[in-house]
Amino acid sequence: MSSSSSSLPLNFDNSSSSSKLPLRSIPGDCGLPFFGPIKDRFDYFYNEGRDQFFRTRMQKYQSTVFRANIPAGPSLASNPNVTVLLDAISFPILFDTSRIEKRNVLDGTYMPSTAFTGGYRVCAYLDPSEPNHALLKRLFMSSLAARHHNFIPVFRSCLTELFTTLEDDVSSKGKADFNGISDNMSFNFVFKLFCDKHPSETELGSNGPNLVTKWLFLQLAPLITLGLSMLPNVVEDLLLHTFPLPSLFVKSDYKKLYHAFYASASSILDEAEGMGIKRDEACHNLVFLAGFNAYGGMKTLFPALIKSVGLAGEKLHGQLADEIRSIVKAEGGVTFAALDKMALTKSVVYEALRIEPPVPFQYGKVKEDMVIHSHDAAFEIKKGEMIFGYQPFATKDPKVFDNPEEFVAHRFMGDGEKLLEYVYWSNGRESDDPTVENKQCPAKDLVVLLSRVMLVEFFLRYDTFDIECGTLLLGSSVTFKSLTKQPTFDHKSITHVS
Repeated sequence: MSSSSSSLPLNFDNSSSSSKLPLRSIPGDCGLPFFGPIKDRFDYFYNEGRDQFFRTRMQKYQSTVFRANIPAGPSLASNPNVTVLLDAISFPILFDTSRIEKRNVLDGTYMPSTAFTGGYRVCAYLDPSEPNHALLKRLFMSSLAARHHNFIPVFRSCLTELFTTLEDDVSSKGKADFNGISDNMSFNFVFKLFCDKHPSETELGSNGPNLVTKWLFLQLAPLITLGLSMLPNVVEDLLLHTFPLPSLFVKSDYKKLYHAFYASASSILDEAEGMGIKRDEACHNLVFLAGFNAYGGMKTLFPALIKSVGLAGEKLHGQLADEIRSIVKAEGGVTFAALDKMALTKSVVYEALRIEPPVPFQYGKVKEDMVIHSHDAAFEIKKGEMIFGYQPFATKDPKVFDNPEEFVAHRFMGDGEKLLEYVYWSNGRESDDPTVENKQCPAKDLVVLLSRVMLVEFFLRYDTFDIECGTLLLGSSVTFKSLTKQPTFDHKSITHVS
C-alpha cells in the first residue's frame, strides 16, 4: 500500500452484521474505585505521559480497544471509566449520533460549570436530539454562510499584521514567538469576522486573547499538566485535577468578552431572535463559538501547521512556493478558484491536520447495547458506557497509512484523496459535511480554507524559514529563527477576487 492509497474499504460500516471478526471481551482493568483512576491519572500526566499511556496499554493488551480511566477522575468526574478506541475503524463510531449520545461530553468525563457560559449549556454540550441544538447550529452555519465572501480578505488583512510583527521580531530580537503573534492574529480575525470591527475599537482593546486564554485554562485545567519541575506532581494534581477551578476567577474577564460581542454582533443576534433564540443565550453561544471553538482551535491549529511545514525542510518550501506563486499569477489573485487548484498546498494542510489535530479527543455515551469493530476483533459495549477516542493514534493507524508517524506532504494528492475518509479532526470524516443532525464542526471548511490561505500568504512573501519547536499546555510551540524573503514580492500586486 502506497502513501496515497488504502487497502481498506471506504465507508466501512462498523455496525455491519456481516462482519466475521471474532467476538472478544474488552481487555483492560480500571482497578479499584477511586484508587484505580488516581493511578491511571498519575500515569497519564506524570509517570508515562499521554501518548505512552495509550501505547503501553495497547501493547499490553494487544488491542486497539481496551478499558482504562481517563482524566478527569475523582472528584471531578462521577465515572472516569471509558472504553478507549485507538484505530481508524473503531474511532468513527463516535460520529454516529443515532447510537452515541453527545450530551455534556465535550471535555470528556467531566463538564465545566455553566457559570463559565452565562448559565447556559451552550451548543457544544448539547446532543443533537435536544431541540436547541438544531436551532443554534443552524444559526452558526447561517452566520458563516453570510460571511463567506469576507473569509479571505479579512484573514489576509490580519495575516499582514502577523507577518509584519514576525519580521520585526526576527530582525530586532533574532527570533519570534509565533504562538503569541498567531494568537493575536486569530482573535482579531474571529472578532472582525463576526463583529465587522477590530477588537481594538471596543473595550477589549488588545486584551482579548489574554481574557479568552484565562477563561479556557480554567475550563480545561483537568486535562493538562503545567510541566513545571519546581512544582511537585502531587501538588499540581491537587490544584488542577482534583477540584473544579471556580469561574469567579474570570467573571469580570468573561463579562468584558460578552459585552463586546453583545454590542458588536447585532446582526447575528438579530437573526437569532428571529429564529426564536433568546438574545442573551445567542450571545453566550457566540462567545463560546468564537472563544472556545474558533480561537481555542486556532491556538493549536496554526502552530501545528507551521511546525509541520517548517520541519519538512527547504525542498518542500520550494515546491509550495512554486505552486502557490504560479497559480496566484495565473488566476490573477488569491481566489477560491486559485486555492482549489493548489493540490500540494491542500495535501499539506490535510496532512498537518492528520498528524496533529487541533482537538485530539472525542467522547460519547452509548445509547444502546452494541458491537463495535477494530481491524482484528469485535467487542460488545453496553448501554450507558462512555467511549473515548484518541485521534492522533486513530489517524496514524499503520493499517491505513504508510509511514503513519511521518509527515508526508504529498500524501493526499491524486488517488491519495481517498484517504481523507480517515482524517477525523472535525468530529467527523473529512469527506463528510456538518449538518444540524451531527456534531461535526460547523466551520470545518473554513478551518481548511484558512490553513491554505496561511500557507499561500506565507510563501508569497518568503522562500524558506527556520524554526525551533517545543510543547505547550495544549499543542506545540514554534519559534522563528530566520525568514528568507522573496526578493520581488509586492503585496499590493496580489489582489483578492471573490
